[in-house]
Amino acid sequence: MPVVLTDEHRMIQTTVREFAARELLPIAAELDQTARFPAEALARAAALGLMGMMVPEAYGGAGLDPLAYAIAQEELARASAGFQTIVTVNNSLVCDPIVRWGTDEQKHRYLPDLASGRRLGCYCLTEPAAGSDAMALRTTAVLRGDEWVLTGTKLFVTNGVEADLCVVYARSEDAPGARGISAFLVEKAFPGVSVGKVEKKLGIRCSSTAELIFDGCRVPADNLLGGRGEGGRIALATLAGGRIGIAAQALGIARACLEETTAYVGERVQFGAPVASFQAVRWAIADIATRLEAARLLTWRAAVRWGTGELQPAEAAMAKLAASETAMFAAHKAVQLFGGYGYTQDYPVERYFRDAKITEIYEGTSEIQRLVIARHLLRSA
Repeated sequence: MPVVLTDEHRMIQTTVREFAARELLPIAAELDQTARFPAEALARAAALGLMGMMVPEAYGGAGLDPLAYAIAQEELARASAGFQTIVTVNNSLVCDPIVRWGTDEQKHRYLPDLASGRRLGCYCLTEPAAGSDAMALRTTAVLRGDEWVLTGTKLFVTNGVEADLCVVYARSEDAPGARGISAFLVEKAFPGVSVGKVEKKLGIRCSSTAELIFDGCRVPADNLLGGRGEGGRIALATLAGGRIGIAAQALGIARACLEETTAYVGERVQFGAPVASFQAVRWAIADIATRLEAARLLTWRAAVRWGTGELQPAEAAMAKLAASETAMFAAHKAVQLFGGYGYTQDYPVERYFRDAKITEIYEGTSEIQRLVIARHLLRSA
């Protein structure tokens, strides 16, 4: 499937690139070192429409397509992967399922605030005993009158500290696996919601990652997202789109590695010659660039398919697998080509190295992506 960028796509690319250069690059290292939540920059991103990019205009969003979204996410991640993590979760894991499965009342109640930045969302699926085996979750939801009572603990919740709205998956039916799960829109202000452990992380440090505890949390019955027992399907479909956001993040990190390394080896002189003149260095640069271009094409194709409603889980998995492994490859090469300087905080490649690793883990590890792809290819075998 050919991918053609329209004038609108190119305008968004330029606009977000300029925003990232102006607002994020100057503070990216400080955000990483201090793990400070970038509230001011997020407010300015929201003013550009970046917090609800695919939300229809009728609900306060920008009404853009997934390809525009993927392009913008790469630009943000090129400057600060931590900042982009906050944005992509709000867009793909919170706004998107409300757009697709929410009632009209739920959309009017939550989407305008999420798209404007007045509220921030988080996605609550992972549990202590349910990581890659996400459908093994144990958080329970019991209907009592006109309320659901949620009890359980969620781990590794991005935006967990600052979020106002949580998309929570819980077991509501006496059925195994995905069939027994429902999805709920839970406001952090509801009684029974609390923040537990806040993780200290290797990378993407300005985005919070926290434990959320639901202790008899009472949720109005009309905050059920989708139908009863449809939560497993909603979670998996949402992750397919979310993986495109992570693929775009990985592209941004890989591109940052390529651009910083290309500039460095062109200036660095060893043995009386620019490092860029050495064949081994040239081959490394060529490998990064080739893998980056291939991963971008996979990501853009998946984004187009998402926009047409034809996205298959394997297509999103291929994009995330290729892009995340490209990011890690590029970061490894970048640190190596910078030599001793690459291991210091004087240059940003050590941050890219730390940020890149998470793209191979969250929203499905590389191993899970390979399982999804293989299952698709072998389903008739």
